Amino acid sequence: MTTEATLSTTSASPTARQVWTRARGITLALVALLVAAVAIATIRSDARHGELDPRSADPYGSRAVAELLADRGVSTRVVDTLDDARAAAGPDTTLLVAIPDLLTERQQTQLRSATEGSGGRTVLVAPGGPAVERLAPGVTADPALSPDSTLAPDCDLPVARRAGSADTGGIRYSSAHVEADACYPSRRLATLLRIPETPGEAAQEGTTPGDTVVLGAPDIFYNNHLDEHGNASLALQLLGSRDHLVWYLPSLTDATTPDDERSFFDLLPSGWLWGTLQLFVAATLAALWRARRLGSLVPEKLPVAIRASETAEGRARLYRKVNARDRAAAALRSATRTRLAPLVGVPVTQAHTPEALLPALAAHLHGEHGDGRFLHTLLFGPPPGDDAALIALADQLDALEREVRRP
Repeated sequence: MTTEATLSTTSASPTARQVWTRARGITLALVALLVAAVAIATIRSDARHGELDPRSADPYGSRAVAELLADRGVSTRVVDTLDDARAAAGPDTTLLVAIPDLLTERQQTQLRSATEGSGGRTVLVAPGGPAVERLAPGVTADPALSPDSTLAPDCDLPVARRAGSADTGGIRYSSAHVEADACYPSRRLATLLRIPETPGEAAQEGTTPGDTVVLGAPDIFYNNHLDEHGNASLALQLLGSRDHLVWYLPSLTDATTPDDERSFFDLLPSGWLWGTLQLFVAATLAALWRARRLGSLVPEKLPVAIRASETAEGRARLYRKVNARDRAAAALRSATRTRLAPLVGVPVTQAHTPEALLPALAAHLHGEHGDGRFLHTLLFGPPPGDDAALIALADQLDALEREVRRP
């Protein structure tokens, strides 16, 4: 019973409470970040469910546009693969590309090759700089967004003049095409561009010439914005000029060609990469904060009295746990030399100097213990090679001290 109690009180292993106390700060911070990330993802997914999907009746869906077009005899078909979108291009079809930026560079080039010279209309919804340069060559996107969402036509394009003001404010574009119609300008840059086909790209005789429409914002197609300003008129005129409307919704799962290789990091949104980098920096700073000691250790008085035997046993267990026989032997020899020096007339300051301590001990002792080589090996020798040698060293040091103290 006594042995078990001693072992439990002098154990160096941290308890579960100690581990929790040390790690609870970082653990709670990580849990809070995870909960916040899940909450934000949930809120954003709920708010944008079915965005620009003509089958969705959500606020950011486009079902209202599709139904209005159906009343005017325009059929709407939703496709989600590049092959279907390319096959649908034709003089009697309007191809709407909902999120052009999701397409890879190779996919954008292939889509442009399919629509070029087809005689149909291609509507690009808010393409970014790299995407619009490939899908509509000669058009560049300005990095600064339009400060206003509702803009006036301010152009001669009949479609825009009939619609009037509309919510086209978003990405602004400029075009090198001389015959391009630049409408709904914001600070001298258009938010709607119509680029007609060149004479070499003219459609078949007797059909409406093809063109490409670049729109800076998708707001005019949303269910909750369709009845505002001239949004409905502009949306119906842009999408209803042909008998058939193909609504292309690109996705990350869109089939690609074998040569279009994409790494795992290409599939991750940029926000997740930045978030991971921030978490890594935060974890590094937390590790440095917890690991670094500012200044030297400051001794403090213990709140309770601890018996010397428990302290000695606790330290011995720590030495044994890491096989520190050299440190244990050095502690035993140092303590013995400190106690023996005053007994043989040597100052304590010279207790750890062999030249001062050993001759005085040899003169004080007789027999085996008075041998100078034995005393040097015992008090200043190498560390023991195993636990048995360490125990023998402790016994010999005790015997030497008893011999010196003997009258």
